Amino acid sequence: MTTDQIILFSLFGGVFVLLLWGRFRYDLVAFTALMLGVVLGVVDTKNAFSGFGHPATIVVALVLVVSAGLMRSGAVFLITRTLVDSARGLGSHIALMGGIGAVLSAFMNNVAALALLMPVDIQTARKAGRSPALSLMPLSFATILGGMATLIGTPPNIIIAAIRGEAVGEPYKMFDFAPVGGITAIAGLIFVALIGWRLIPARDDAGKKVSDLDSYIAELTVPAESKLIDLRLGELQEEADEADVALIGLIRDGKRRYGAARNTRLKASDTLIIEATPDALDEFRTALNLNFSDEKREEHLKAAGEGLDMIEIVVPETGRIVGKSAQSLGLAWRQGSVLMGISRNGRRITSQIRRTEIKPGDILLLLVPKNRGNDVTDWLGCLPLADKGYVVTDNKKVWLAIGLFGAAVLAASLGVIYLPVALGIVVVAYVLTKIMPISELYDHIEWPVVVLLGSMIPLGAALEDAGGTKLIADSLIGLTAGMPAWAVLTVLMIVTMSLSDVLNNTATTIVAAPVGIQMANSLNVSPDPFLMAVAVAASSAFLTPIGHKNNTLILGPGGYRFGDYWRIGLPLEIIVVAVSVPAILVFWPL
Repeated sequence: MTTDQIILFSLFGGVFVLLLWGRFRYDLVAFTALMLGVVLGVVDTKNAFSGFGHPATIVVALVLVVSAGLMRSGAVFLITRTLVDSARGLGSHIALMGGIGAVLSAFMNNVAALALLMPVDIQTARKAGRSPALSLMPLSFATILGGMATLIGTPPNIIIAAIRGEAVGEPYKMFDFAPVGGITAIAGLIFVALIGWRLIPARDDAGKKVSDLDSYIAELTVPAESKLIDLRLGELQEEADEADVALIGLIRDGKRRYGAARNTRLKASDTLIIEATPDALDEFRTALNLNFSDEKREEHLKAAGEGLDMIEIVVPETGRIVGKSAQSLGLAWRQGSVLMGISRNGRRITSQIRRTEIKPGDILLLLVPKNRGNDVTDWLGCLPLADKGYVVTDNKKVWLAIGLFGAAVLAASLGVIYLPVALGIVVVAYVLTKIMPISELYDHIEWPVVVLLGSMIPLGAALEDAGGTKLIADSLIGLTAGMPAWAVLTVLMIVTMSLSDVLNNTATTIVAAPVGIQMANSLNVSPDPFLMAVAVAASSAFLTPIGHKNNTLILGPGGYRFGDYWRIGLPLEIIVVAVSVPAILVFWPL
């Protein structure tokens, strides 16, 4: 290997290790690697920031804004409200929700599609009296599968199209991915609707609450002159049982007490640690005249005269509060809100709630000023777990939003206008017609993804220029020597899929796509089958909660464990390979 190859492989190795470790956010890791590449001389200074103006980066940002416009107009929510019915059987419900999710994610960001449908799915599960865990994972997988069908459905497809444009001279068009991606998505949907959901572990006993989703670790404070003072904590058990509340312990003078705390006599300002649903929490607090843990903030909120709302939200990995506590973020003084409880994958959190570091997938119970729940949720960068209750009051705006987007897709598909330009025109039109307020325009762009793409693209180009991708391709060709081309294609898919299960799919695609082209060149065959294989494989992250943002998003609401994903994800990935390889060979022959 040359010196440049050694440096670049070391940088990529460092990126992969840090992404697996997860201690630092992926955009910081990628940007740091890019800066090191420039300083070490393996990335040309004039090309250092070329990735930020790359068509793939622009399209990803524009798709996020267009997705937000479609959601804000009420167009997509109108469809879900019309079609979803809690009386349906679970298999039928999964098939319908999965179908809707797959179609939506084909034309909008798949994280946005899941964010829109997840509250609907949870509400439906609650009404039907079943665990959301049975349908949330199939829904997440369906939104991932649907993104395979179009150019704008998922970032890997956008990157693949751009790389093909640089290698062959012509990028893929909007629906070039549909024959392979569409067939694969349909096969995957059939599996999750008929068989997949049955493989999800059932941890709920018949007599227990629907799921751990509703259960929070919360804190309530004993006020001065309370009738509870001098009573033992254990003497509150009868009221706790009646309200369906679990008494865990108490905090006194900043010190936590558990177990033996049941015999402790209560004093003013003691904080009770309880596990309860929102309704049970409120019932218990009211029955015993307890205060919320943040008494000063509670009084401030009441003084506003508007009243209070209690809301549930789920934290995505890009949320503002990730890695911070409610106290360090200033939730109380910035937004006038109180963090009441945290639910984390069914695991009890025993530290003080307002000082607990929030993680992706956590569900938060917040006390917020009346009618400000959506504002607080948006400020935190989180997603609501309850039906937002959008009311579509202007049908012209709904159909205008759909019409503008449909026209742009059609024009780009026919080659009348370049896709990034078409999407840019839609964004401008959304702003001018007030479908998307200009003040919110940049809030919907996922900047960490933009930085990741802008940083990794120049590194990927440098690796290719230095002969690194050819070296990897030659190694894979040597490993599969004597095998037919379709077998080599399958090996590439499995390797790419395995990387995508543990790494960001964007980073995986940037490395794997040039390798696929090099392998095709070595075999003297068309690069298209190999690029399609990488596109499908990079989007097939079903084995872990960290492989795709959608999988992380459902971790808390579904009460899943790390090992739950492979139970349904492994057979699904096998089906993806078994279906997509023949489809690739038919529609994109070697």
